[in-house]
Amino acid sequence: MNIIKRFSKKKSKISFTFLNKFNLVMFGLDMIQAAVMLLIAKSYTLPVTTTYLTYNESTKHLDTATRNLFDVQLVWLIVAFLLVSAAAHLIIATVYRKKYEKDLKKGINKARWIEYAISASIMMVAIAFLSGIYDLGSLIMIFALISVMNLMGLVMELWNQTTKKTSWLSFIIGCGAGIVPWVIFAIYVWGASIFGSNGVPGFVYGIFISIFIFFNCFALNMFLQYKKIGPWRDYLYGERAYIILSLVAKSALAWQVFAGTLRP
Repeated sequence: MNIIKRFSKKKSKISFTFLNKFNLVMFGLDMIQAAVMLLIAKSYTLPVTTTYLTYNESTKHLDTATRNLFDVQLVWLIVAFLLVSAAAHLIIATVYRKKYEKDLKKGINKARWIEYAISASIMMVAIAFLSGIYDLGSLIMIFALISVMNLMGLVMELWNQTTKKTSWLSFIIGCGAGIVPWVIFAIYVWGASIFGSNGVPGFVYGIFISIFIFFNCFALNMFLQYKKIGPWRDYLYGERAYIILSLVAKSALAWQVFAGTLRP
């Protein structure tokens, strides 16, 4: 109990100067990982397909057919979310710095949620491919749902600027949108394990578990910020936590995919 009390009274010592340098370091780490991935990862293509109805003249029935639209290099998806993150950190630390710090004082970071709406959605598309989801429509819906989830974080911060009591509606909607792709992944993995010969590779399970945990940590960080528990009373403490979570989650996915499919 004493430990909990001490933690609840703990104060943050995060400064704007520290965050500026921290963002520059994160920019460097993301760029290094993207460059290394491009240099050493092998080529691994995955199909993007569409399923449509066709009339069978012999049976007089509507049948389904699948056509391969184009192929995607998996490494480019990995590099894409790393580069989006790197660009955001660089912009925040340079041309957007004044606006960034002004918003942080109000308990908002618009740039974070916009970056997540893009980078996290690309991450989930990569996981969808590893789950066996190749249909273009399904991939677009997964991208859109994760974008909505993250933009609900922006709505949460903007809306609560005008309320005396914290409104959790956008938080709940975001969580609801974010859980749907994981349910879809689970269905595909279940199908592979039941109807497939070998199921999905073991490393894919590791990705599901680790990234699912990290995604929930983002929600937990926001919860702690709005409940003002311990050092999370300082918005800057939660901001640093977001930055760390972003780096670790992206790095974990990138190198687990590399170890599983992209090793030379």
